[in-house]
Amino acid sequence: MPPSQKRARRYDLVRTRTAVQAQFAHVRAAVGTLTPDQLALPTRLGEWTVRDLAAHLTMAVSNVCRNLELPEPPGEKPELTLLEWPFSTAGRAGRITDDTKALAAERPDLEALYAEAADRFEAVVPGAAEDRLLPTRVGVMRLGDFLVTRTVELVVHTDDLNAAAGLDIPYDRQALAACTRLLTDALAEKAPGGSVEVRVPPFSVVQCVQGPKHTRGTPPNVVETDPLTWIRLATGRTQWSRALDEAKVGASGERADLSDLLPLLR
Repeated sequence: MPPSQKRARRYDLVRTRTAVQAQFAHVRAAVGTLTPDQLALPTRLGEWTVRDLAAHLTMAVSNVCRNLELPEPPGEKPELTLLEWPFSTAGRAGRITDDTKALAAERPDLEALYAEAADRFEAVVPGAAEDRLLPTRVGVMRLGDFLVTRTVELVVHTDDLNAAAGLDIPYDRQALAACTRLLTDALAEKAPGGSVEVRVPPFSVVQCVQGPKHTRGTPPNVVETDPLTWIRLATGRTQWSRALDEAKVGASGERADLSDLLPLLR
């Protein structure tokens, strides 16, 4: 996908960093209650068990630290913008699975693994500047942008963990907001236009899809859903038709069918 010509939404570094820490703390507390039987349960992520998923969630924060501890890449501009990130994840599933399985096998003590990740994040990240460049696996990114992607990782996999282990891990409001906004903005990036208005209250409204542009009054094509349903649609955890059948999403207007545009992350 070519670089975005739009002005990207800005995120406050401190609020995003705090959101990442808060969501990680929610997950850490819940993982500490899991029994051996629960850790052995399957998940909706292929061959991953709950133990694998729990280990993987630590990587959402430890990767920030790892990248910050590497030398800063030369140059003044990132290779990958925040709006490009969702489209850079395809094709990495195999490597991610290998790394996750290895981590889960090498570090069976999840309590220690989570404590180490949390302490390292607190020690390394708060002093770093928003525009510090990081050598991530998908390209050089700004720290501020990479932290927003961590809210996506944490929120999406929190939902996976809740579904697999029957948990009710809460979602930090700011983490959920950042995740929702990035994924709605990614839809507008993928299908630019103004003929469809996508509403995910209370966090985001975007216009997308080429066609007649709406200027005033009620838009002729409207999609509306809640944040978790939107996140599941955007990441392939649920299908458009199923969300419609279950009345989890409302769609009105002849252009308000997003099935060909979803999922955004693969």
